[in-house]
Amino acid sequence: MLFKPYRAIKIGNRRLPFTPGLIPRNQERLAQKVSDAIMTSLLTPEELQAIAQRLLQTERVQGAIYWLLQLALDQVKSDTDQRSAQILANILRDFADQSLPRIIVALARREDFLQDQLDQVFDQVLLDLQLTDEQAQQLANWIINVVVPPDTLRLLLIDFLTDRNIAILDRDLRTKTSGTYWLVANVMGVQSALVKLRTFCIEEKLACNAIVAELLVSLGIRQRFVEWLASLSLQNLPVRTVRQLRQQFRESVRGYTQNKGISVLQNLGTSVDWDESATLVVNRLRTSEVVATSLKDVSEDLALILERYLERDLEMIVVKALPILNLDQVIIDRVNRTAPEDLESAIQGIVKTELRAIVILGGVLGVVIGLLQSLILLFS
Repeated sequence: MLFKPYRAIKIGNRRLPFTPGLIPRNQERLAQKVSDAIMTSLLTPEELQAIAQRLLQTERVQGAIYWLLQLALDQVKSDTDQRSAQILANILRDFADQSLPRIIVALARREDFLQDQLDQVFDQVLLDLQLTDEQAQQLANWIINVVVPPDTLRLLLIDFLTDRNIAILDRDLRTKTSGTYWLVANVMGVQSALVKLRTFCIEEKLACNAIVAELLVSLGIRQRFVEWLASLSLQNLPVRTVRQLRQQFRESVRGYTQNKGISVLQNLGTSVDWDESATLVVNRLRTSEVVATSLKDVSEDLALILERYLERDLEMIVVKALPILNLDQVIIDRVNRTAPEDLESAIQGIVKTELRAIVILGGVLGVVIGLLQSLILLFS
């Protein structure tokens, strides 16, 4: 009567009593009871957390990560249509065009932006930078021929010899010189000579330029520039000046990055052929022995990182995962979908001895009670 009949027996529209059996008739309630028993006594959050900890041991997690990395590497090696290279190119292009410029500009707002790195560049590169003799020669030629050629010097001289400057020079020479210079300044005067020089520079351009060029050669200005540039070094400056230059160098880089960093990095990103770069990277990954031998170390490091994360948040993860898994409803649905025949086989397989003992005990109790009732009726 616990299990059979499996289905209700009807005569007309009326169902016979005790059909189906007790368990098939109450299968939905049984499913709910089984679910409640399992979820409240067996699969508690603490037990699920312990199960998760056993499943997520470092060795198992490392093996799983290593297997996934190996699959990914095999997929890259067997990729014949360059799909991996295209994906990598898109990632690099998006990172260089969008993410990297914003990250750099955001970091440039900090006061200590690349402070150690820029100081190292300044101390090891700029501070020790010194021109060679050939470089000093080329720079001196550029200064004399391009920056201050004879015609430019002539124009500078004309701009300097204004009426006001000539008058000041004449007055100072008259009052502040002595000896022969005082005699020349007060007797002959320099004002007329300077005015004539200015007039000559204005009216005789070619002749003046030729004279200036001869003066540059005769005075050895080019060689003086070469010697000065060759001896020029930041190490010869005072320590305070070097520190100020270092700080100014950092501030200049930081300000330039804040103002023009995004446009510069984006222009640099667009000038790079990311498809070709990604293809080179993928081809290198296919043949690199370092990548293949590093998978184990990488999987171990990732497993340790995941272990530290799970030690801190595993309980919270299990609590959040329980409503998502909906285990109680899974158990209910599974019990409800089980056929009565299979349910009977399962229950009898679990408690076969106990059910047989209950049947025998029921028979014995029935015989004993029947005998007692017979004796009571006989003596009464």
